[in-house]
Amino acid sequence: MYRNILVPTDGSEITAKAVQNAIALAKTTGAKLTALSIKEPFPYSAISEMQPVPPQEFYDAQERIATARVKAVADAAAAAGVTCAANTMEAVHPWEAIVEHAKAQGCDLIVMASHGRRGVSALLLGSETQKVLTHCTMPVLVVK
Repeated sequence: MYRNILVPTDGSEITAKAVQNAIALAKTTGAKLTALSIKEPFPYSAISEMQPVPPQEFYDAQERIATARVKAVADAAAAAGVTCAANTMEAVHPWEAIVEHAKAQGCDLIVMASHGRRGVSALLLGSETQKVLTHCTMPVLVVK
């Protein structure tokens, strides 16, 4: 059924539920898992030459955080006997990176958490999950 399942992670509690579901589904179908954590780009400011954190320190911190997130997924997958590739990438718009990475890695399913935005915020801002659902042509499983 599925051969390669992408599970993006931001380290949140609700993402952990999506990871658990993705691992269970991968184990059931014999699929491999691809974990992805998106790093924020450095917030360059054209207004000020003063930056609160030097760029390299920022990049290093982002890499440490993202690597820890995908390592947690890979470790959980390994404990369940599921093969998992762990990837990090930098992106301004996480939803675009998720869709592109899924295509590039040959994934046939994306398992994501729904962050449950409500009201005007959901209408004006949307969520990364909503944007993936809107722009992705492959199946997406949303976990609440």
